[in-house]
Amino acid sequence: MSRVYNFSAGPSMLPEEVLKQAQAELLDYNGSGMSVCEMSHRSKWYMDINTEAEELLRELMGISEDYYVMFVQGGASQQFAAVPLNLLGKNKKADYCVTGNFANKAYKEALIFSDDVHIASSSKEDNYTYIPKDLDIRADAAYVHITNNNTIFGTEYHWVPDTKGVPLVSDMSSDILSHEVNVNDYDVIYAGAQKNIAPSGVTIVIAKKSLVDDPELCLPYTPTMLKWSTQGKEHSLYNTPPCFSTYMAMLVFRHLKKLGGVKAMEKYNQEKAAILYDFIDSQDFYKSPVRKEDRSLMNVPFVAPSAELNDKFVKEATANGLVSIKGHRLVGGMRASIYNAMPIEGVKKLVEFMKKFAAENK
Repeated sequence: MSRVYNFSAGPSMLPEEVLKQAQAELLDYNGSGMSVCEMSHRSKWYMDINTEAEELLRELMGISEDYYVMFVQGGASQQFAAVPLNLLGKNKKADYCVTGNFANKAYKEALIFSDDVHIASSSKEDNYTYIPKDLDIRADAAYVHITNNNTIFGTEYHWVPDTKGVPLVSDMSSDILSHEVNVNDYDVIYAGAQKNIAPSGVTIVIAKKSLVDDPELCLPYTPTMLKWSTQGKEHSLYNTPPCFSTYMAMLVFRHLKKLGGVKAMEKYNQEKAAILYDFIDSQDFYKSPVRKEDRSLMNVPFVAPSAELNDKFVKEATANGLVSIKGHRLVGGMRASIYNAMPIEGVKKLVEFMKKFAAENK
């Protein structure tokens, strides 16, 4: 059986080189005589994995010692609660930019902990097809929350909001490590790893130490396991971490470093996205619902002329080894998720299939 091109929005495909290395080390990691799945998280072998993963991520993203780097469990969805729990302690005021389904979920989760959660911007009225540029940010808000890339709707922030000194929190689950960011522009970054980094199970939190270490910011009823200080000060080893997913993240970080780092990946991702968007814009069979200036490099939704043709496209694409390309039910049509691990050959094959399908179904 040959491998398919997996356009899933997550869990997504991983670099084949990384999968082969994990396969080779599955029964005996680094001479331990054990799999990473079996070893104690207090063992030297795993502690070395944990340390290398953090060091590589700091190097790849340019993360200074002013920030904690944590590898935790629960997914980005758990961080929807952890963010207000760790930051709302002083005045319980938070501002949210609602630009898609997960941004809206984060906003609703914050409402559990405060009745003063303000929508600073929203594109809901246009089915989240753009990123609003005008933000209504309150000067006394505890933080501003954005979702950097909207996986379902295919929009992405290509700029950093000016919050005028209010701490900026960003969910980067679906575009972390796909392009360069200045971490110092953000106070908190979090990301589920199952799109651009590793199998599901590990979530990355990068948080400014001055926030995490301020006892007044954390709500008094915050569970121990949801306090960033719990994991930050213990280097993610307070309890048993998601060991295998963190190990896989370490392998991916090594792989990215070998390829030239995030700068090289950004260039590669721009090239891949251009191939697909340029084709969509060059013809009239397929349409992109997203405003051009806000299009995502990672998730590309598009539609054929009818629902029947959309269904036929997905069926025939799957038969041609282009899988998991059906669009989310909130958008319909198709969605090609072209994360870091998607090779350019996969995007080219998709475009070739799109041309053939359009010619046969006009």
